[in-house]
Amino acid sequence: MENSNAVGCEKIKSGNFSSDRGELMPVAAILAAVFLWGASFPAMRKAVGDLSPWAVMWVRMVIASVLLLPTAGKFVAGSYRKGDWKLLAAMALFQPCLYFLMESYALRFTTSSQAGIIAASLPLMVALGAWLVLSETITRHAVAGLILSIIGVACLTLLDAPGGAAENPLLGNFLELGAMASASANFLVIKQLSRRYNPWGLTAIQMTAGVVFFIPGLFFLLHADGSVWTLQMILILIFLGGFVTVGAFGLYNWGMSRIPAARASVFINLIPVVAVALGWSLLGEGLTAFQCVAASAVIGGVWLGQRS
Repeated sequence: MENSNAVGCEKIKSGNFSSDRGELMPVAAILAAVFLWGASFPAMRKAVGDLSPWAVMWVRMVIASVLLLPTAGKFVAGSYRKGDWKLLAAMALFQPCLYFLMESYALRFTTSSQAGIIAASLPLMVALGAWLVLSETITRHAVAGLILSIIGVACLTLLDAPGGAAENPLLGNFLELGAMASASANFLVIKQLSRRYNPWGLTAIQMTAGVVFFIPGLFFLLHADGSVWTLQMILILIFLGGFVTVGAFGLYNWGMSRIPAARASVFINLIPVVAVALGWSLLGEGLTAFQCVAASAVIGGVWLGQRS
């Protein structure tokens, strides 16, 4: 007891208690962002089951663009350098255009649970891309983790139960991997641009580009069956456009700005857990025993790759 009291007194004297309280809100913000990202998988799967992926993404981009409109002025024209248009165009192409296009169609063919698990491979893809493009060092743990994750994804796809919830898991999971590769490429471009440009301004540009890219969705939207427009569908679209596209991004970046980035990135590994849990509880999805082993291999690969 005396030792514990002494430790408590030392914490009070050193101000550690106030420090712990100071980290509570950033951690809560990051956890909220992770929950929103994980919840986006079953929400998107439900939306694209009733509406064209192009229509869903166009509405999502419009909602996000309207919410981000006040930040458009933060994109300072004076930051522009000759040739930056190539990086800006690549940024918009990789995300939201290719990323959301592939992920939207992926969730038509695979389950939100499998897609969420595959999304866990993103940090390792970023590490590999940084090694190839930016000449950053990559550890043996990262390479081994990436290989283990890829094997896990392959097994997760091939072991899908016949007649399961996934319509075409091979195609769907391949598209989800493509979406993660596109997101990784976007991250590398953003890393270079964010040295001179405001991140919220860049996000506003991305959402505006998304509105233009997904404009064919307006055609599908206008020709959608009237029975699609239930209160549930409207709430899902608002959730995806406002809470996920804008809210999760803001919460995560605010939290990451107040605690070490290494600690913040660890929470990303909770996304597949949320996706699987909500896919099971809301959509009745499930994983076979063998798929659970494969999913463990994916998560284990991510853990191994981030050990350092």
